Amino acid sequence: MTELLDIYRTLKSKTWVDLTHQINEKSPNFPALPALEKKALFTHKDGFFVEQFTVVGQYGTHLDPPIHFVEGARYLDEIDLKDLLLPLYVIDKSAAVIENNDYEITKQDILDFEAEYGPIAPKSFVAFRSDLSKRWPSQDAIRNLDEDGVQRTPGWSHEALEYLIEERQVKAVGHETLDTDLGVSAAKHGGSLSEEYYLLSKDIYQLEVLANLD
Repeated sequence: MTELLDIYRTLKSKTWVDLTHQINEKSPNFPALPALEKKALFTHKDGFFVEQFTVVGQYGTHLDPPIHFVEGARYLDEIDLKDLLLPLYVIDKSAAVIENNDYEITKQDILDFEAEYGPIAPKSFVAFRSDLSKRWPSQDAIRNLDEDGVQRTPGWSHEALEYLIEERQVKAVGHETLDTDLGVSAAKHGGSLSEEYYLLSKDIYQLEVLANLD
């Protein structure tokens, strides 16, 4: 018990950062999915307050389990709880995204990060900081559509994901955007999210629409 209390006190003494957005009816979300709906079932006039929420799983800040794209793959409840407690590495390319909304994070970006901070440990969580979360809660600013309706947002390159999954053996990746893939790349392939399919097919989970990575 003493050891557990020591761990508890150590954790409580640290600064905690919430990487999620507030969830409500106006939260930016994938356009094909409905917005959150809520209604009060009971109010304090009834003696207690209860609200009902109707919301899809992939809404606001969320975790995508492999089943999201891959038939027969793991559901959320099949991910080991210990695999949800991971060391976090944040690769900051926010300055590059300011210059180029279509920035695609590369393997070289990760190698440069490792040259400065050391190798990414196996069974880790790696997040791509773009600062798109600072555009919240505007749906238009988050999606950043051009005149042709193409989403001009950053994303992961295949080589970057392949390096993290195959060589660094990470457990999860994350980003601030609505999608894994570069917006223009997805549009070029008819809306197909090939990089998201790739990582989920490797039994990796991802966290989307993250916040506060700075």
